[in-house]
Amino acid sequence: MQKKFQNVAVLKGGFSAEREVSLESGAAIANGLRKAGYTVTEIDVTTPGFTVPAGIDAVFIALHGTFGEDGGAQARLTELGLPYVGADIESSRISFDKILTEECLRKAGVPVPASEVLCRGDAPTMLPPVAVKPPRQGSSVGCSLVFDESEWPLALADAWQYDDEIMVQRFIPGREFTVGVVDGEVLPIVEIVTAAGWYDYTAKYKVDTTRYVIPAELSEESAQRMRKLSLETFAALGARGFGRVDFRMTPEGEPYVLELNTIPGFTSHSLLPKAAAEAGIEFSALCDRIMKTASL
Repeated sequence: MQKKFQNVAVLKGGFSAEREVSLESGAAIANGLRKAGYTVTEIDVTTPGFTVPAGIDAVFIALHGTFGEDGGAQARLTELGLPYVGADIESSRISFDKILTEECLRKAGVPVPASEVLCRGDAPTMLPPVAVKPPRQGSSVGCSLVFDESEWPLALADAWQYDDEIMVQRFIPGREFTVGVVDGEVLPIVEIVTAAGWYDYTAKYKVDTTRYVIPAELSEESAQRMRKLSLETFAALGARGFGRVDFRMTPEGEPYVLELNTIPGFTSHSLLPKAAAEAGIEFSALCDRIMKTASL
């Protein structure tokens, strides 16, 4: 059967703190698309003014972090008139910014943790336990947990490396989950169990001790609530195509949305492919399904 797109490009690499992860995701996606029957050109993006060869029908963005997920790559592809997968320029901009994300979700009635925003020179007013986050980074880059007052200086210094604002967010004790959405379908819920108690950069990419429970062991009521909140998050942020919604759940079973990842990872550790596999969607079929959603 004739494909909607045949000659496609995969954007990978980029120039964010997540370049190495993006190179791995992009290579995996390119292989998956080739297996699905596409003619694939891999493009290592090193500048905002990247070019795409003539004859490309559509683009799979595998750029994590700054420029890939904040609307930059999407704006460039719009200039070039090329359809691409995932959130559009404005949805990407909002979803990548934890402060704007939280504002949108609160307005939509989606539960999010209490938080405050610090500018340089501000002192935090929230008491531990809290999460300290640069608002415009991904993969937990620059993020720390503060459980004791003595931990503030190191956490703040780490976050200030990446932004002129910091989000301090109430840490939700309990369990951690993530929910993938592909073309309107909610994938099986994944519970993330880490040795450190939270899913930081090391737990995501550097160690093999992190466990993933798929499908997560939840009551049907809790699972249904989380699935519903995932779709509400997508709608509130104007997302499209695919993405992954991260949650914390209190010991009492109350879920809180942390963020939406508009370009989730596709590495061997990544959770969207794991959830898709649990739903019976093999990797190449997942890449194919997402590729078909590409639009301007």
